[in-house]
Amino acid sequence: MRVHRRSIDEPHHAHELTFSCYQRRPFLRSERTCLWLVEAINEARERLGFLLWAYVFMPEHAHLLVFPNSTKSKISEVLRCIKQPVGFKAIQFIERHAPEFLSQVTRQRGQRTERLFWQSGGGYDRNITEPRALLAVIEYIHQNPGRRGLVNRPEEWRWSSASSYLSGEPRDLAVDPIPPEWTD
Repeated sequence: MRVHRRSIDEPHHAHELTFSCYQRRPFLRSERTCLWLVEAINEARERLGFLLWAYVFMPEHAHLLVFPNSTKSKISEVLRCIKQPVGFKAIQFIERHAPEFLSQVTRQRGQRTERLFWQSGGGYDRNITEPRALLAVIEYIHQNPGRRGLVNRPEEWRWSSASSYLSGEPRDLAVDPIPPEWTD
């Protein structure tokens, strides 16, 4: 029996979203793939009206801290709008330019052959309702690359909002300001 992750779409909750590449392969090591993810996040933000408060892309997974701004920002739809275009572009790229890697994204399900960039399922969704928890989640997200030994300081990791928090200048993906009631 397959267990499905449940998103709880409550008004005024922030969400820490974590999703992984298929079989936790390091597909997000590629700059091209990370840029596709940036593009997909920006397009989903515009279409669905959610705020992005923090993020980090690790080689095999991503963390996003989002705040749905409208009723059309259901978390399952946010994830679909972010993950689907990236997966589609990545699989197309592999098929056209690197077919030797097809086995890394292919699985058999009965008679059906599937190609996957992302791990099946929605990933992890943690509702955040308190400012103290929000700040702890941001710290956790930003510390990821350092904990893994990828950088000495969080702001050195290109695919993170940590440098934006320090300098106020976005890198590849701008974060939205967090309202004061969430930072008290």
